[in-house]
This record gives sequence, structure tokens and C-alpha cells, in this order.
Amino acid sequence: METSPDRPRHPPGTGPGRRRAGRRHRTAGRPVALGTTAPAGPEDRTPGRRSATLLVLGAVAATSAAALVAGLLSWSPAPATPARALTGDEVERLAAARVSAYRDVRAGVRVAVGTAAGRTDLVGWVDWSRPLAYLAVGGPGAGQDRGLVQAAGPVVVHRRDPTAIVTPARPPLVPPVDRWRLRDRPTGRRLDGALAVLFALAADRAEPAEPLRTGGRWLGRDTVGGDPVDVLQAALPPVGPRGRPAAGPTGRPVARDTDPRWWVDRDARLRRWAGRLDDGTPVTIELDRVDRPTPWPVDALGGRPGLPRALTDEEAARLGRLATRLRAGSGAAVTVTAPLGAAANLRGSGWLSWSDDVSYLSVAELDTLGRRTLRRRDRTGFARADVPVGPDTAAPGPPLPPPAGTGWRLGGRPADELDMLVDAALQADGRPPGVDTAVRIRGDRRANRPVDVFEVRQQGRRLRYWLDRTGFPHRLELRTTGGLWAQLDLSPGPLPAGLVAPHRTATSASRPGGRHDAAGGTIRPTP
Repeated sequence: METSPDRPRHPPGTGPGRRRAGRRHRTAGRPVALGTTAPAGPEDRTPGRRSATLLVLGAVAATSAAALVAGLLSWSPAPATPARALTGDEVERLAAARVSAYRDVRAGVRVAVGTAAGRTDLVGWVDWSRPLAYLAVGGPGAGQDRGLVQAAGPVVVHRRDPTAIVTPARPPLVPPVDRWRLRDRPTGRRLDGALAVLFALAADRAEPAEPLRTGGRWLGRDTVGGDPVDVLQAALPPVGPRGRPAAGPTGRPVARDTDPRWWVDRDARLRRWAGRLDDGTPVTIELDRVDRPTPWPVDALGGRPGLPRALTDEEAARLGRLATRLRAGSGAAVTVTAPLGAAANLRGSGWLSWSDDVSYLSVAELDTLGRRTLRRRDRTGFARADVPVGPDTAAPGPPLPPPAGTGWRLGGRPADELDMLVDAALQADGRPPGVDTAVRIRGDRRANRPVDVFEVRQQGRRLRYWLDRTGFPHRLELRTTGGLWAQLDLSPGPLPAGLVAPHRTATSASRPGGRHDAAGGTIRPTP
């Protein structure tokens, strides 16, 4: 083939052939390890030489990956310029970062507490307006904490699941209804310290600017979720056990890091926080401002959010007819769920009779094996008796007839908030709820029926009545001093024979007058 006179000729030693040879030459001479260069030549193409090269390259890649993971777990920005004092704009954005979180109301969260084999991972959502955190707990160091957790400020309920996968996914938006237990929140536990810090990342007012101006530092720039951020360093106010700044000598902080890092974007929104708990454990919190549904609290924390409003005329009339509705029936079977005290998880069952003005329950503490307590309330007051039980912690129904004997402890007033809830249920047939103070919280379902949840304030207490369309209360709830809700679930129906007082012989007076105890003394009406 003749060369076209218009086609440029390549000088000797140049052109496509020369470029290919050059590429082969550079490939053959590529370094295989830092500081060494493999000699070029045909021997590089031998199988033994190729295997050795691949092994070296694989070792380099593995070392690089391990270094990358270690760098992510203990990441520290390496700015092109040294750290410096904050500018005026950076001070303003950092001072407003917690207010921006509070105004955003909710965020998705990913939390890592600790490192390596001791790391605990939390994934879920936080709602600073309630406040409420709903998280799945996992990670190689989670141990007995693995499962689901909900925290409402200082109150934590836990649904343990030792079989859950190590790497947690986001929890189900509608939480399971069973196996939740009140959990004590010691300040020394890492999970509880991380929850306290999470709540403290939002505030309804900006931080004072002057401490940030004198003590804050700019560390560098980064990207979070594809958005540019500034990495700033400034102290988080001491966080107490309730997720609030610790004040005075009684405020025992769970996080007092003097140099945590804040990843803050141009809109003063906090995107990441990294610091240490009071015991030195590192904690990193990632905030997702896109995945932010409304968390659904479990029943012990108040249940599904609603829109409280005033009662309609029909609802007010139905609540006002509650006493008449109860006197028309004989009674109901009762199921008790009562988280009380620091970490008491009471479960029980029994019966309640409005016609006889008596309740009789068997109650057990889930974490206390071998014992259950019989509880009775009648016109003469309250009584308790401890009886042995088998290895099953669930409290069976109380024995009938009630056992007689001297083991009953008598009292004229409620001994705890479960007694107060039972007393309110019995007195509902004679004392109508305060309709003037009532609000409708939400609609719900109970016993496969639609119900309205009404909240009433009576003598400093908050009670909720779950009334169906006929006016029957399928559930009564009492807000405890610990910030939870104790439930009394009612199922109308015939009562068993034998609900008679086993321990009293005194004549009892009818309500609403005074009652008499076994010694004949007058017992004041319960509040």
C-alpha cells in the first residue's frame, strides 16, 4: 500500500509502534515496593516472578485497607494550614449549631461508642422536641445491651435481643409491643452516656459566643453526605444524667470532653460530633437530616403521638357517663403492666368488681424469681401477701378463694402507684372524671375496637381513659413520678366466685363515707 502524500510521516523512532513499546517499557519498570524497582526485561513475564509480584501487591493493599479503617475510627482532620482561632462567622455558626438541631426537631442518627472489639453501635432516630430516642443496639461490644432501646430524657426502656445481628439496622418504625422493660440508667454505662450526649446536641438557645471566640479552634474542612463542612473544636457544656447541662456539685456529668469536634455546614447545621465520655471512651455521632420520621414511643412512654384537642360534646357526654356505664356491669378481668421505681417491671393479672368495690391481683417483678405478691383492695383498704411461685416469672392469676392467714399486710392508703391506679379504676363508678380538664389525645384500638384516649388531670395526677363507643374503659393509665405510664387493661365479663375478703371481719361503710380497718379505726378516703 502506498503512503498518502497528505498523511504525515513519523520520524524514525516515533509513531504508534514506538508509543506501544514505551508503554510496555514503563509497565515493566513499575516499582513493586517502596524504595525498590523491579528490573525490566523478559524475566518479569515468568510465572514465578508474576506470582511474587502479585503477593507483594496484595500485602500492600491489605496494609492500606487496615490503615484506612484505623484512620476512620480515629479520624483527625489534617488541614493544609495549621489549626487557628475561629472567625466571627464560625463562632456564630457553632454557637447556633445546637439551636439548629432543636429547630429541625428530628434526625436520623448513627452512633459508635468505643472502638474495635469493644465498640457499640446505635442506629435509629432522635426527636429532640419530645425528647425521644429510638435506636437499635448492636456492634461487637454491645453484649447484653443488644436489641432495641427507647429513651425519653432520663427514662430508658429496653427490649433485649441477644440473637440480634451484630451490625444493627434501623429499628422497625412501629415498635414491637412486647418484652419492653424499664432499665436503670447508671451514669457509668457507655450506652447511657451516649444517650445523654445525643440529647445534649440540641438546645433551645444559642451558646454564649465569647467562650467559643477564646477557646474554639478551626481544624479544617471536610465533606459529610457530599456537603462541605468546617471541622471546629469547642467544649460541649457538661452533660448530666438527664441529658442536660450538669449544674452545681450534685450534677454528675457523663460527658465532660474539653475538645470535641463539630462538623458544621454553611447553614449552621451540625452533621457530625466526635468526643469522649467522662471515662475516656470515644463516641462519634452522625446526624442524617433526610431520614427523619416521627419516632413512635412504646406504651410505657405514652404510645403513638397524637394531636391533643378539646373534647367534642359527644365525647364529653360519653366521659361523663362513665360511672353509670360501670355500675351497669359486674366487673372485668384485669392485666397489669406497671414500670415503677428505678427499675421495677411489674406484671400481673386478676379481677376487678365495681358492684362489690373490690380488686384482687397477683403481681410479680419480672427480674425477681420465686415470688409473687397478692394485692387486694376493698372497702376496708389495701392488703398484700407474698406467696412463692415457680421458675416462670410471669405472674399467674391469683388463687381462689384468697388464702386466709396472718401473712396479709394491711394498709389504709395506696402503697405505690399501682395501688393508686387500681383505686382510680374502682372509684371511676362513683367519681366522674374531670371533664372540664380532659383532652382527647388520639384515636386508637383496643380489643379490636376503636377507642378514644382521653387524658384527665385529677389532684395532681394524669390519668388516661381508653373508652370505646359504648363508654367502656378498655384501659386505664397513670403517669408515674418516674415519667412512665402504668397500664390496667380491662376485659368485661363474668367474675369467678370467691372474691371475698379473707383477712377482714370489720363492718365496712359504703362510699363515699369513711371506711373502717380491722381494728375499727376510720381510714381516710384515698386521694
